Amino acid sequence: MEMRRLVTAAWQRDKGVSAVDVAWDIWQLYYANPASGRIAAGDKTHLYGGTPRTPSGAEAAFLRVLVNRGFVVGYNEARGNPAWAAYRVRDLAKLPETPPRPERFSVDRRTVARVDPDVYTGSGYDRGHMAPNYAIALRHGRDAQEETFLMSNITPQRHALNAGVWKQLEMKIATSYPARYEEVWAIAGPIFGERPKELRGVVQVPEAFFLIVVDEHEGKLRTLSFIIPQEASSEMSADRYLTSIDEIERRTGLDFLPDLDDATEVEIERVVAARVW
Repeated sequence: MEMRRLVTAAWQRDKGVSAVDVAWDIWQLYYANPASGRIAAGDKTHLYGGTPRTPSGAEAAFLRVLVNRGFVVGYNEARGNPAWAAYRVRDLAKLPETPPRPERFSVDRRTVARVDPDVYTGSGYDRGHMAPNYAIALRHGRDAQEETFLMSNITPQRHALNAGVWKQLEMKIATSYPARYEEVWAIAGPIFGERPKELRGVVQVPEAFFLIVVDEHEGKLRTLSFIIPQEASSEMSADRYLTSIDEIERRTGLDFLPDLDDATEVEIERVVAARVW
């Protein structure tokens, strides 16, 4: 079944699967066997392995979970940023036409911060999606797509990053990974320095961003994790930014995959992938 999926994916040019991808996946499936640990139980609608936990204290007090049609956000009211956004993408037999891109971003009235899109105007930063417009629109339609344009899902990103390596990874998650692996889960968010600068005293500017991809593979797990600096060049390869979940937890203070058994969580979170899938 897995072999058939890989070969079929290679013929579906709109899903961005190359012959190199297929060769790598065959190696991983039948020879390298990189997956380990036990799969998570419980609800996997948007999140894998449970809602990320925040240590008690000021940071936790300002965090609220916002559930949308195609994704869920942990929003940090104090920073005017999502702390994380999580979503699941499943394979589609044929990729549909996506609705037109919404013309503007919107205030999320569920938040206390109620960040206005105009805060970003003239700042030198893009309004960067954490749950991506394209992947959500493909699978959940227009209403869900519009929710990705709520400011609770937006964080300041340099254009070279937003339109470069970040976009490349978003497209892999939207098309290539589900075609090759049936479904994957992703969680993304900002990383802040000790004294982040602010846009109009309302929105803090991250120094980097994290991205975690989770795949259930033959009853086991494997993950792909990145920390990408704000100043990443548009020509830089994503392989340069591979890291472990442990390192992302150290930089963010978040606890990912908390519903896994302790042994599996320790095993999975220390791994740095050999290359981008």
